[in-house]
Amino acid sequence: MNRFRAGLPLLVLLVPLAALAADDTKRKSPKEALKAFNDLVGSWRGTGEPEGTRAEKLEGFWTESIDWAWQFKGDDVCLRLAIDKGKHLSKGELRYVPGKDVFRLTVVSPDNQTRTFEGPLSGKRLLLDREDPKTHEVQRLVFSFLHFNRYLYRYEVKRPDRTTFAKIYQVGATKKGIPFAGPGDASPECIVSGGKGTIAVSYKGKTYYVCCSGCRDEFKDNPEKYIKEYEEKKAKEKADK
Repeated sequence: MNRFRAGLPLLVLLVPLAALAADDTKRKSPKEALKAFNDLVGSWRGTGEPEGTRAEKLEGFWTESIDWAWQFKGDDVCLRLAIDKGKHLSKGELRYVPGKDVFRLTVVSPDNQTRTFEGPLSGKRLLLDREDPKTHEVQRLVFSFLHFNRYLYRYEVKRPDRTTFAKIYQVGATKKGIPFAGPGDASPECIVSGGKGTIAVSYKGKTYYVCCSGCRDEFKDNPEKYIKEYEEKKAKEKADK
């Protein structure tokens, strides 16, 4: 009985801490979570190759143009993906799932097949999985963020009778118009997403910057909201110094 009572204070302490951690996860907004991918916003030049011998890689080599942009539809916030001349993917949407603390990427192939992957962001890797309902094959998309203007994504599968994944193809992407060794903080801040501002917008005679057409449209719909948030953020940063 004494041992049981002695353990009660620790148990009482642990339960609120666990509840607090869960609340923190739920309180993270999709916009805040997706800011981790701000460097993706913009246009990219992708070069892809299938897994295989050198000859097979050369024969199957392709290039694609990739564009990431913010998209706002009321409370629904996501990063929109569009790929021109993509061999395996043509478009998609990346969202945050608060209840699970994971990201969900829904992609569409050139033949209009839709697939949804889910998984966590761990360091500089976004690992997304799905299980094919017919074959029970586990399919995986892995995004590796190497630099603010360089990333890789690869597709791999694991058959039900296997314990390891086999790579099917990989695409390397380099941001258009930016040298690989260029500075990462040369652009002003996007007033909507906090990313790198590349497009000038004006309100009441003052110029601000946004990172993509999605943020531009959102700013035009709610300029005073974002100006207020931006000014409050800058004031806090100044006070914290």
